[in-house]
Amino acid sequence: MKIIDNIKKTIGDASRYLAAFAKWTVISLFIGILGGSVGSLFHISIDAATEYRGGHTWLIFLLPVGALIITLLYRLCKRFGKLGTDRVLEALKTDSNLPAIMAPLIFVSTVITHFFGGSAGREGAALQLGGSMGYTVGKLIKLNSSDRHIIVMTGMSAVFASLFGTPLTAAIFAIEVTFVGMSCYAALLPCTISAICGAKVAAVFGISPVAFGSDVTYKTTPGLLVRSAALAFLCAIISIIFCYTIRYFSKGSKKLIPNPYIRAAAGGTIVAILSLAVGCYDYNGAGMDIISDALQGNCVPYAFVLKLIFTAVTIAAGFKGGEIVPAFFVGSTFGCWVGPLLGLDAPLAAQIGFVALFCGVVNCPVASLILALEVFGAENIPIFALICSISYMMSGKTGLYKSQTIVYSKISDDLLDFEVVHDRHETST
Repeated sequence: MKIIDNIKKTIGDASRYLAAFAKWTVISLFIGILGGSVGSLFHISIDAATEYRGGHTWLIFLLPVGALIITLLYRLCKRFGKLGTDRVLEALKTDSNLPAIMAPLIFVSTVITHFFGGSAGREGAALQLGGSMGYTVGKLIKLNSSDRHIIVMTGMSAVFASLFGTPLTAAIFAIEVTFVGMSCYAALLPCTISAICGAKVAAVFGISPVAFGSDVTYKTTPGLLVRSAALAFLCAIISIIFCYTIRYFSKGSKKLIPNPYIRAAAGGTIVAILSLAVGCYDYNGAGMDIISDALQGNCVPYAFVLKLIFTAVTIAAGFKGGEIVPAFFVGSTFGCWVGPLLGLDAPLAAQIGFVALFCGVVNCPVASLILALEVFGAENIPIFALICSISYMMSGKTGLYKSQTIVYSKISDDLLDFEVVHDRHETST
């Protein structure tokens, strides 16, 4: 009887896993196609806005108008509560909802930001677009609370992958970003399928992935590792400065100018004045051209400082988009400048800065290592493994997202947030 019971149990378990596999394969393929299509449309819109602004630089003077439009849009949607990337992360931790209005709102607002020349990225929009769409689909098909968490991550992966063309990074980032030190690997299959699908859909739309392949393989000598480690340590410090600057510019502006409309107009005006003061438009928009130059070993020494200031003022003014691409900008230009002072080749140093600063601001070491693999290739992966480890540890408890929870200590095997582990265990059982 015991053998028969074990056989029945084994068959029952196998059927449950097969049913889950089939369910998430179908759902993630749908989310991947949907998220990839929306993400591609978003990518094309951002590129069109950026290209138009490049040919009509006078639009910089209308930055205050753009900030006012975005502020008005979000004020009109005030009844839905605070809308942003932190709202998405909260939905992954609790049963809080993600209103469907979040997707079109962040789409339009980010395009407006880039159209007028705000200094912001696009990954924040990707996470909000994907998270909102995933949650809405999960609600429509009546998924339970646990499965809604997974489908939100699935949506985040699809749109992120379609924008950057890095599906493995997108999948792991969505799983890793909410709880530092603890990941929900039940979401690995759906996130991977949706991310690959989203990237393939983007390719159909003619969108090229973000990739800067390196033809140079560096021998991992002790000297090179020590110099790389030193740069990673400095990047961790810059990541802390980056996060605090963004945070305190936003807090300080709200205290200094409580009225959101006046604050928006003032912030837009400051960004326009800064653009005129530096005499170029390198620090408006995402700045992918400058990142590409830095990865070739060319940048001005103060580029990372200016980008940080531009981005902090832009976010404080209420413009939307995200801070990760600016982090790529700051990291690559900082590395390009400081690396040669440490005895590193400028292109390699820029790559290290690119990855290390991303790791420091998002606290996602595995996603950061995979990012290096997808963007720069596998030739120098031991170096990137080292610098991700250092940047992750030395960035401490800082991060871009207030709703991110550090569950396990970065310097010991201590559990810092028992409640999170307990709640996840209770949910799973």
